[in-house]
Amino acid sequence: MDEESFNISMRKFLKTVGVGSQNAIEKAVEKAIAEGRISGTESFPAKVTLEIEGIKLNITFDGEIRLQ
Repeated sequence: MDEESFNISMRKFLKTVGVGSQNAIEKAVEKAIAEGRISGTESFPAKVTLEIEGIKLNITFDGEIRLQ
């Protein structure tokens, strides 16, 4: 295994996931506020599941998104 290549590809993947997820959450919150479905002061439970079939990894991370 090439440790440097592994670390670079992993960081690139995680950056893509992080930036993409943040954009999707921001757009969903803005839309929900604009449509009056939420007020903008709520907190929401959040869950992300990471799956990598080739190494049989399936792990879930739980957290909370607070708007205020």
